[in-house]
Amino acid sequence: MRRSPETLDMRPPATGLREAPGLTIRALTYGDLPDVIAVERRSFPAPWSLAMFVLELSKPSSVCVGAWSDEGLIAYLICSRYHTVWHLMNIAVREDHRRAGIATTLIDHLFGTAGDHDRYTLEVRVSNTEAIRMYESFGFRTAGVRRRYYHDNNEDALIMWRTEVRAR
Repeated sequence: MRRSPETLDMRPPATGLREAPGLTIRALTYGDLPDVIAVERRSFPAPWSLAMFVLELSKPSSVCVGAWSDEGLIAYLICSRYHTVWHLMNIAVREDHRRAGIATTLIDHLFGTAGDHDRYTLEVRVSNTEAIRMYESFGFRTAGVRRRYYHDNNEDALIMWRTEVRAR
């Protein structure tokens, strides 16, 4: 089912927060931003600023969710809606929790919240082969290259699109 930004509801289900094994997935709040920034700075050589996160959280049509364990925030996902397309802008998992399926859980949550049949796009470093494989498992396909997209080292970014649902 396609959902317009006006009908997108990021509130937790009435029975409680959405949970995955050992994780609690819920919408990010402004109060979560210090923890988000800590994960961001440890994950990327050119991290987003606090203002960038505040901007995304302030958009009613954005999906901004985090994954918590008993250790606190361990991952987050930021996705913005632009007219008829969702743009997966940022996803990060704490280094000590990577390759445990947490990013996959967050993307599954995104599709369950925003709509599995909608169109999605993202950019990813050409050198990030693990992320590229994960995105491909969700049906994302390479559609082009943004030359020198990343300012920290002028690395190219693959432009990936997901325009139809594929079995994983």
